[in-house]
Amino acid sequence: MPLPSTDTQSGFPAGRLMSMDAYRGFVMTLMAAELLSFHRLHEAFPDSSFWAFLAHHQDHVPWAGCSLHDLIQPSFSFLVGVALPYSVASQTAHGQPATAQFWRALRRSLILIVLGIFLRSTHAEQTYFTFEDTLTQIGLGYPFLFLLGKTRPQTTWIAFGLILVAYWLAFVLYPVPVTFDYSQVGVPANWPEQYSGLMAHFNKNSNLAWAFDRWFLNLFPRETPFLFNGGGYATLSFIPTLGTMLLGLQAGRWLRSDLTHSALIKRLLIAGAIGLAGGMLLQVAGICPIVKRIWTPAWVLFSGGWCFWLLTFFYSVIDVSGHRKWAFPLVVVGMNSIAIYCLVHLIDRFIIASLYTHLGHGPFLIFGPAYEQLLIGAVTLVIFYAILRWMYRRKLFIRI
Repeated sequence: MPLPSTDTQSGFPAGRLMSMDAYRGFVMTLMAAELLSFHRLHEAFPDSSFWAFLAHHQDHVPWAGCSLHDLIQPSFSFLVGVALPYSVASQTAHGQPATAQFWRALRRSLILIVLGIFLRSTHAEQTYFTFEDTLTQIGLGYPFLFLLGKTRPQTTWIAFGLILVAYWLAFVLYPVPVTFDYSQVGVPANWPEQYSGLMAHFNKNSNLAWAFDRWFLNLFPRETPFLFNGGGYATLSFIPTLGTMLLGLQAGRWLRSDLTHSALIKRLLIAGAIGLAGGMLLQVAGICPIVKRIWTPAWVLFSGGWCFWLLTFFYSVIDVSGHRKWAFPLVVVGMNSIAIYCLVHLIDRFIIASLYTHLGHGPFLIFGPAYEQLLIGAVTLVIFYAILRWMYRRKLFIRI
């Protein structure tokens, strides 16, 4: 897809809201940075609070709560919603009727689902049918996002509320097992993340979403029958993920409105505060825990609050204050988010193996064995960036 004309002084594409690309690039960089393997340094230096902090935020929390790494998927989903009003406006300006736009949305949905399954099957013996990863979750919800994007904002907010309430109610109505061997679904005995009372309806691998996948995923050919997901992730999470995308849709509408910069920033900050407070209140009140792995309604609000605030930061600094040069590497990554997503899933092992083949282990041991994974991961990230920078200069962008 051709890139808009470039500002020769800044190197940025003219007429684009660069904060969206920078924010997207930030979260994709966080995803790719798993190659740095901070957890290995934490294991090598268990008394170091520095490596403990980095390792914590480069991994997902066991169940309830949030780390920086947990905000990658909601941010990516949120930004899909932010971009929709711009995409629809562009298609309309080029004379595409609404029906053609909807068929394009369906095509995009299908491609995302197929791509997600393909990438998850890369190292499997046969097609690994799973629908809980970022791409398939967005793909499953995207047609509904598109249709709601054509409605009035009031209708969208009503749909958002109904999604959260219905999803919460469906979980609560699913009975909590009375006698249940959690060790058979990958949950250790006396696991500290188990809830009682109303919150027990959201326990790992004994909830509605787990029960659905025990039926749904076994409809597909598998090497062995599906019993549980080790992380507790579930297909049905695409429903509340749609809620996250709807929050982004509202943010995108505000960005395209005639609000002043100060009024827009104020609105984004307030929306973020409401989301954070609402999510924490639901958990503290014992109504719903903040759990990314099953995308609880409390998680939609809590993570959505952070997404509003992160977007506010990038928008304020880059598009309002004009401090843009520092964000250029993030923009390069963000404008080719599908490319970096595929590169990380497809050729990271190939690059690392090739580096060892041609350079040996020596260059990566200069600071000692504990830092080997950090150094080879950093070199791999540099190679990924060089590929994206080459694509950027030649205006090669993968779009779905």
